[in-house]
Amino acid sequence: MSEPHQPYAGGSVEDREVVPMRDHGFFAPDSVARRVWSYPTSMLLGFSRAVTIEHLDPDLTAAVIQSGQVKQRTPLRFDRTMQYFATILFGDAESVLKSSDILMRIHSRATGTDPVTGRGFAANDPESQKWIHLTAWHSILITYEMFGPGRLSEADELEYWRECAVAARFQTIDVESLPRTRAEVAAYFDDFRPKMVASAGMLDMFDFLVNMQLSSLPPEIPEPIRKSLNALTSRAVVATMPKWMREMGHVPQSAAVDAVTIMALKPVLLAISKAPRVMLPLLRTLTPRTYPILAPFFLGMKPLEEHVFTEDEARQRFAYPNRPRDIYLEQQRARAEGHGPTPYEHDHRDDLLAFATAGESGGTIDQHGGH
Repeated sequence: MSEPHQPYAGGSVEDREVVPMRDHGFFAPDSVARRVWSYPTSMLLGFSRAVTIEHLDPDLTAAVIQSGQVKQRTPLRFDRTMQYFATILFGDAESVLKSSDILMRIHSRATGTDPVTGRGFAANDPESQKWIHLTAWHSILITYEMFGPGRLSEADELEYWRECAVAARFQTIDVESLPRTRAEVAAYFDDFRPKMVASAGMLDMFDFLVNMQLSSLPPEIPEPIRKSLNALTSRAVVATMPKWMREMGHVPQSAAVDAVTIMALKPVLLAISKAPRVMLPLLRTLTPRTYPILAPFFLGMKPLEEHVFTEDEARQRFAYPNRPRDIYLEQQRARAEGHGPTPYEHDHRDDLLAFATAGESGGTIDQHGGH
């Protein structure tokens, strides 16, 4: 999506069921982040790259393997995670605050000891959250540059990383520690490399998520389509990785395959980006929980209130005084006193907490969520 969206003018029955946002949330409609994240590279490639590379962190790998939800409920997990990221970038302010609180509750039980490193892990840990956040924002930008319109201008790139820090306020991350330039982001990843571990569990998850289209698509999509799409997207994801990462993740691929994949996918993604009426059915099929959040944006619907919030303003108006870092400290105190949340059992099938879904009322509850 590199061109301004046109005002909403009717459309299909499904389009007419979409309701406008209550407000702009925390990002202006013409923000650099919304432009980059709404390009089809985000949904089809960037997310897959992010969740794959995340597993280079042994703490995250330990939490994912303990929960077992990525493999047990792959389409649901894909849908839910896309829903959360979309809410932060495109949802109204109250829905963002609700979803942030719910994520804190979900992650409060993702604790334990990594059998590989022997270290304790907690999904709400600020450094773990920082790694996930930067991996996502970096992956979305890399795929946009390689398979989309190309590199941002210097001014837009600085704004993108400033907006990355805005989104980080809804997790436990120390926002002041976040990199704000391309060079600083590269330095962060270089500094993280000694912490990476190519364990058996990591390699298994790496392979599974590089090929996530085989298992993340809705079950009604026929297997031949699933395999054909995965043949392209898996190669595209690997094409974005540096050589050392491919070697570490056991996903070798030649420069020739990189070039052919980019040549094949780039014009297709450009065509999709220029046709919201194509993008919306695709979005509804691949991630139905994200559809009501992104559809108003693609349809050019104005929110009920033309306002972009600051975090402080939103917390005061919607009565969400507790910030994620404060909630995390309270969770740590409760755990130290022996009455913290019970950790997830391996491959648990517990009742699922639902995220807030943005909408006319300022955020309703999606009763089909899962984590």
